[in-house]
Amino acid sequence: MRRLGLLWVFGLIVYAWAQEDVADVPAQTLYAGDDRHKIYFLIGAYNDAKPPKEGYRLLLILPGGDGSAEFLPFCKRIYKYALNSDYLVAQLVAPKWSEDQFEKVVWPTQKLRWEGAKFTTEEFIEAVIADVKKRYAIDSRYVFALGWSSGGPPVYSAALQPETALRGVFVAMSVYKPSQLPSRANARGRAFYILHSPEDFIPIRMAQQAEFDLGGRGARVKLQTYEGGHGWHGNVYGMIRDGVHWLEQQAGKR
Repeated sequence: MRRLGLLWVFGLIVYAWAQEDVADVPAQTLYAGDDRHKIYFLIGAYNDAKPPKEGYRLLLILPGGDGSAEFLPFCKRIYKYALNSDYLVAQLVAPKWSEDQFEKVVWPTQKLRWEGAKFTTEEFIEAVIADVKKRYAIDSRYVFALGWSSGGPPVYSAALQPETALRGVFVAMSVYKPSQLPSRANARGRAFYILHSPEDFIPIRMAQQAEFDLGGRGARVKLQTYEGGHGWHGNVYGMIRDGVHWLEQQAGKR
């Protein structure tokens, strides 16, 4: 028991150390529409930051893996190191509807459902955007979503809805399965930034197919590659910054 206690204390110390560089980054735990299943963290703004004249820009993040709250330190780092003070970040937490769910689907969508799920991830995304807009003035031209690995498919799906508040999406190291997506005709005029490593166990042909399919249907698409395989490698925050900057450049071209 004493050993377990020491391990627990050690774990807390490591966790605190892992967040030391983002201890100054504010974050609130919120529930979109007061729905306790729609948990998200609203990261920013700094207390001394002056609100942007035209409203904050908003980046939603759907983490990979199990989409859990444990990604909060990384999402804080995205806010601190990849974005400027005009942004807020909303990190969604994947709802767990059953014990075996995450072995098969982390973020259920309209076409990849999970029995017992009370809402789809597309609905979750729109609910979070609406909730943030009740709290802060948001510049609707710059509402983007970032999803990597398991967070990629729902981001693709949300961006391909007939109507969406998203103005661009950033998909990294993820699969592309058209049969699980809405009509790609909805891609016209929308922006997709795709980041993928040729060494990823997810074949790069999926990212290339997304570029071809979506671009062929009138979307603005950029496929950027990086070295290192599946996961975040190299200049992580620089890569994220570049992707968000590209999405910003597309915002005025709708």
